[in-house]
Amino acid sequence: MARENINDILVFLAVARERSFTRAAGKLGMTQSALSHIIRGLEARLGVRLLTRTTRSVSPTEAGERLLQNVGPRLEEIEAEIAAVSDLGDKPAGTIRITAIDHVIDKIVWPRLSPVLAQYPDIHLELCGDYRMVDIAAERFDIGIRFGDQVEKDMIAVRMTPDLRLMIVGSPAYFSRRPIPASLKDLHKHNCIGLRLASSGGIYAWELRHEGADVELRPHAQIVCSSAYQMVNAALSGNGLAFVTEDLAADHVRAGRLVSVMEDWCGAFPGLHAYYPSRRHASRALALVIDALRRKD
Repeated sequence: MARENINDILVFLAVARERSFTRAAGKLGMTQSALSHIIRGLEARLGVRLLTRTTRSVSPTEAGERLLQNVGPRLEEIEAEIAAVSDLGDKPAGTIRITAIDHVIDKIVWPRLSPVLAQYPDIHLELCGDYRMVDIAAERFDIGIRFGDQVEKDMIAVRMTPDLRLMIVGSPAYFSRRPIPASLKDLHKHNCIGLRLASSGGIYAWELRHEGADVELRPHAQIVCSSAYQMVNAALSGNGLAFVTEDLAADHVRAGRLVSVMEDWCGAFPGLHAYYPSRRHASRALALVIDALRRKD
């Protein structure tokens, strides 16, 4: 295979995985026109169309899908072996791509990994705040961070936190206009701030627990948010009740900016875990990052 084909196939793989020239261009640091030129040249040399393009989407053709499924993993194996050879050098090096929810990055990931970057300047991080359930292997992330019950069984998982308690919170200003709820029936009368699930597009149902039984509340939401930060901000502004993890709300409750209610109805999420594919080569850089994320107590 001509050497230019290898580089161009890597470009094709990025576009095919992203299903978007725009997103692939952003990841590769190239212009969309440059990507289009490369793909057209590759298709011309191979004598087959690899991508189907419409005004709204990009998808692999049958030939493109075969390239994606059969050649892509082999190139990944080559990249992994090259990384393993580089890992034999004196200094840990490489880029570690991590996907996690935005507030987890801010409150947990960054404080733990900032000292690693200071100590090892050849380690680079790419942090992606995302509420979707990401296929980290398909989207070429090195580490995913999610609650323990969301981690696939074939992944190696490392616990980062204890179980995270949930809280229903509202501002004093909100409760000056509305009575404090004490039951599920009461909650149905309140403005409960909604969270749009990125993966399904539906509204998250509050997972409550009372007297040993699981209970779901479909929130009556004047406001629907796409992140927990937005939910907390809406609650702080007096616009309704938010159902969030304790790490997001506890400081506001202690300062009197929010009031916690119905605590006996609030359970906990399984602790956060950092996970990565069991087949992945654990480079020194990856091992250092995982160790920094690991719960120490």
